[in-house]
Amino acid sequence: MILSNTDAIADHSTTGVWGNITLDMLFRRAAQKHPNRLALVDAPDREKWTGGKPRRLTYAQAEQEISRIAGFLAAVGMEPDHILGLQSPNTVDSVLCILGALRAGVIISPFPLHWRHSEILRALSTVDAKALITADRIESRMLGEEARDAAADFFSLRFVFGLGQDIPDGLIDMAPMLAEGADAFPEPIIEREGAPANHIATLTWTHSGTEISPIPRSHNHWVSTGLMPFLETRLEPGARILLPYILCGITGIGAGLVPWLLSEGTLHLHHPHALSTLTDHARSIEANYILTPGPLASHLDGALEGWNTNTVATWSVTSPKPANYRAKGVVTDLHVLDEYALVAHLRGHSEEPVPLIPGNQFAPSTSTHGPCLINIEPIEINEEISEVSSQKESRFHLRLNGAMVPDADWPSAAPHLSLFSQGDPEQGLITQIPVGVNQVTGAIHDFGTPGQRAPGLLELEHLDEIYSEFSGVKEAAAFLVEDELMGARLMVAVVPSEGLLVDVEAFYAYLDASRVSLTMMPHRILSLRAMPMTEDGSVDRQKLTRRSQPKSAEAVA
Repeated sequence: MILSNTDAIADHSTTGVWGNITLDMLFRRAAQKHPNRLALVDAPDREKWTGGKPRRLTYAQAEQEISRIAGFLAAVGMEPDHILGLQSPNTVDSVLCILGALRAGVIISPFPLHWRHSEILRALSTVDAKALITADRIESRMLGEEARDAAADFFSLRFVFGLGQDIPDGLIDMAPMLAEGADAFPEPIIEREGAPANHIATLTWTHSGTEISPIPRSHNHWVSTGLMPFLETRLEPGARILLPYILCGITGIGAGLVPWLLSEGTLHLHHPHALSTLTDHARSIEANYILTPGPLASHLDGALEGWNTNTVATWSVTSPKPANYRAKGVVTDLHVLDEYALVAHLRGHSEEPVPLIPGNQFAPSTSTHGPCLINIEPIEINEEISEVSSQKESRFHLRLNGAMVPDADWPSAAPHLSLFSQGDPEQGLITQIPVGVNQVTGAIHDFGTPGQRAPGLLELEHLDEIYSEFSGVKEAAAFLVEDELMGARLMVAVVPSEGLLVDVEAFYAYLDASRVSLTMMPHRILSLRAMPMTEDGSVDRQKLTRRSQPKSAEAVA
């Protein structure tokens, strides 16, 4: 399925950024050149957090399994452009399934690990998925059982495949497809119109309030995305890459999976437990490239001083403002613009992160002769400060245009991308990311929401309703508290019914039984006699934030 218009394809192909090679073709090319090179390695502690023993595969071994998975999917009736959902932690098996599905022409839709029943069910139905692959467990969560329950509620789902050791009844065990010596399924021959790399490869997901929306990306979109960190970090052939990000979005795939394919190196998978386990893992493999959340970059950079490691610090829309520190090693700042784009800047030994400057973004950033992968333009939008006031304030959204930017909505989903008309020479995507722009330097300096309204207000109000349904709670309000590392932590204030106390354990059990997303689980509970209100009659969440310090909390989870 090709969703990009012919003009965009022609423009990007003329510049040489878009070509004819798919992600699975990149792997096959590496396997042909370096069959005995180590391609994929599980975390050594894999058995602690998911089923299955750690695996190590060369390119030749992995290529055989990818081909076999592609043949198996075709044999069970998965046709090109069918949708295959995936919810699995970072394992060799997960990577093989992604590349095997792409080899069969199937569109892979990876789901975040924090998604539970409601989000998975909505996603499956939105894109009419035909199958789902899931791990048996992630730590103490039984993903396989949850997937089986979701399948029971979505009748169009044909298959649910399981990865790991403890596959529950009702799931098809993928182990025989991955095992050496299993009867091979012939790899399907895919005949499609147009260049294979222009066809949609994945559907990742973005949030808008309480809604989730699919973002379709072609193979060429992904290659263009991966070229940004690949070229900026000067990633060498055969690089050792350590990936702690799940392969479910632009960071894990665009800054992890694709640079690995381009470097023809070794991908080491990691499940984050603590900073010490990440640094120990990086040292043990002598990592050349490691992705890390921006707030942790200074700690990781210091711990790896003297090692030949490029620390790629990711700054997302939910990250706190970057802190200044003098880098001891090589650091690259990676600005992640939701699921739409990412921009890499090599920091070197500067104390300050390199700001994101609007305009053409080249790779590498210091060369205007390299490929221009994206153009960023702030668009001033006048918006009301509050619903009860006619006062206006200026805000900025970003207009994105370029080879890595998704340029079409998924046909069966509600429109999500704001696109200009095809005849507009400045055609591009306006994201829903409010930003601040320094009027002197032009640097984008604040990925928060300016003004008086709290970020994510619609989502917080949705959480209010969920929390208030717990027996014994008269009122409930969700609010956010800044955290140095996490960016923000979710809290909840509750007003118990008269004469009652809130049972904290029962409250969390209620949320768990309701199978709400793990991101809806509050970090702490604040019990109040009355909810603070603003003059317009809404919950005063800023006051709740101020009262959330431990000394003022009457009940803490």
